[in-house]
Amino acid sequence: MQRVIPLVCFTTKRQFSCTFPRFAGKKAALIVGAGDSTGSAISRAFANEGFHICAVRRNKEKLSPLISEISGKGQGITGLGVDCRKEDQVQEMVKQIETDIGPIEVAVHNIGANVHFGITQTTARVYYKVWEMACFSGFLVGKEVATRMRERGAGTIIFTGATASVRGGVGFSAFSGAKFGLRSLSQSMARELGPEGIHVAHVVVDGGIDTPFVFENLPGAKELAKIGGLLNPDEIAQNYIHLFKQPKSAWTQEMDLRPYCEKW
Repeated sequence: MQRVIPLVCFTTKRQFSCTFPRFAGKKAALIVGAGDSTGSAISRAFANEGFHICAVRRNKEKLSPLISEISGKGQGITGLGVDCRKEDQVQEMVKQIETDIGPIEVAVHNIGANVHFGITQTTARVYYKVWEMACFSGFLVGKEVATRMRERGAGTIIFTGATASVRGGVGFSAFSGAKFGLRSLSQSMARELGPEGIHVAHVVVDGGIDTPFVFENLPGAKELAKIGGLLNPDEIAQNYIHLFKQPKSAWTQEMDLRPYCEKW
């Protein structure tokens, strides 16, 4: 049996139908911000652990390569085009995943929204939009999955941070403001939910990532990659698996990842 759910595509504001096949008894991993590098790597890693992947991007069509890759291995994946700045869409998404696929045992918030503008060039619209994407969406997703996990007394919620989560650099007022907020959110949630059996962690990705975008925009990136000077997305993802598998007696709340030669 299949259910068809109307969702709103962020880029066009038009409605389209998203089909959720029934996967009774499957454990679900919700990956919000399943982009082409880190988000896809995290999705692959949890698929290899036997999870049905619920991969989320604003534009569902951009998930096609990831869906083909994971489903081609005989693993389960559902692609969702959801604007996670919208509370009603987040609520409906979580409700239907839990109903038609299975309990969300792990949720990863991996939305970036990095921009670089001087303070006088940063408009109110830019600042607010970056905050919505990189911080407010984390609150909406975290709140909704925590509600379900709380009922079960178990679950893992991981937020992806950045250098800007702990240090405000020149030209990063909007991004750093949002990431500082997300980090604080993760700490507050961890202190509240930890005693109830829910592991909340924050990962500071402190360095360039081995991606085409970095190669195009960071001078010397290709040379750095050859000597292990850039973060590998698949190796980042393995640390998320490690966080998920940690026993309750030794939980990590914050983990920072950087190449051996990164200045910090």
